[in-house]
Amino acid sequence: MKKDLDHLMRRNDVEALLVTGAGDHNPYMVYFTGGVHLTHADLVKPRDRTAVLFHASMERDEAIKTGLDTRSYLDYPIKDFINEADKDFALAMAFRYRKMLIDAGVSSGKVALYGKIDLGKGYAFFSKLQTIMPEITLVGFQENDLLSSAMMTKDAEELEHIREMGKITTTVVAKVVDFLASQRTKGDVLVNRAGEPITIGDVKSKINLWLAESGAENPEGTIFSIGRDAGVPHSSGTASDFLRLGQPIVLDIFPCEQGGGYFYDMTRTWCLGYAPDQVYKIFEQVKTVYDQIIAELRVNAPFSDYQRRTCELFEAMGHPTVLSNPRTEVGYVHSLGHGVGLNIHERPSSSMEGLEEDILAPGSVITIEPGLYYPDQGLGVRLENTLFVEENGFRVVGDFSMDLVIPVKS
Repeated sequence: MKKDLDHLMRRNDVEALLVTGAGDHNPYMVYFTGGVHLTHADLVKPRDRTAVLFHASMERDEAIKTGLDTRSYLDYPIKDFINEADKDFALAMAFRYRKMLIDAGVSSGKVALYGKIDLGKGYAFFSKLQTIMPEITLVGFQENDLLSSAMMTKDAEELEHIREMGKITTTVVAKVVDFLASQRTKGDVLVNRAGEPITIGDVKSKINLWLAESGAENPEGTIFSIGRDAGVPHSSGTASDFLRLGQPIVLDIFPCEQGGGYFYDMTRTWCLGYAPDQVYKIFEQVKTVYDQIIAELRVNAPFSDYQRRTCELFEAMGHPTVLSNPRTEVGYVHSLGHGVGLNIHERPSSSMEGLEEDILAPGSVITIEPGLYYPDQGLGVRLENTLFVEENGFRVVGDFSMDLVIPVKS
């Protein structure tokens, strides 16, 4: 949580964080600012001190909403630094960053870089900053970095954001079910009132509209796939494919708050009209594993334990998994779940190659999403819910029916 940040900075021997980029669709900046509208900003968080937000003058009221200590770029006019840098713009930006860091109380030590910025510009600015300010050491982190550790558990306000996204998402999914169920068929194809086939693209367009009307965004897209595409986990679906009776459809929807805030994630598998015996069998096996894993989850246990357990359960049913063959492209081919927050994929990770710290700690928000995939059979099934990890157990957020068959008009 945010309250752990200074401790994590001390543990990693980090003197300050420097976060750069826009104020939306920029998870680390949103983490500190709450997602206010900032075209570009720089945030310096010194260890054991309040963060300082540097912002454009035209966005001063937005910056004030953050409650942080704010400084306008007007106090750091780039033209002054360009003259000092003899018209070398990258060097001028380095001079300005040096001044901002010093004014924020950072003149030495390790400074960790975060945020979203054009890679070329970032390299130019920060490599020159390191040259002109040798007293600091600019660093980036991978895997077990301090911000991902802090973000792994959420406070009450963050949990409420995710809970609201769960409500929005399940409402939109209910609209998808109602829309599909209200259509009629011609042969084995779902058609609209004009008798025209309804496509994957048609449904995706409606999902985007319904999310926008609810105040949510869909920056990562939606997986809505049928047949063979449903058998490849991250195939988003072919827009021109018709919706046909009896073919498995996978809807994996993972929208976020408007402006790039908190995400929510859920998956359902459906058949329109009826489910063939093979689809029904695979669905029941996935549902059995889902229910078994939910029943076995324990607070503070390593998340990877349940990935291994999922593999064992599926292998006992006769399916290949990544436990016995990490290169398999059929059967159970992915991880059991992941953390959810300002990124759609956050820690804790369920990977068996994950970190020891990836435990199911209270305050974590995770997905549980077992699935089986046989693309050459036109078959894929996945079931997923998002769960809050609480002191005394696990709670599904935004629960929704897992029924396989959606009845449609003949």
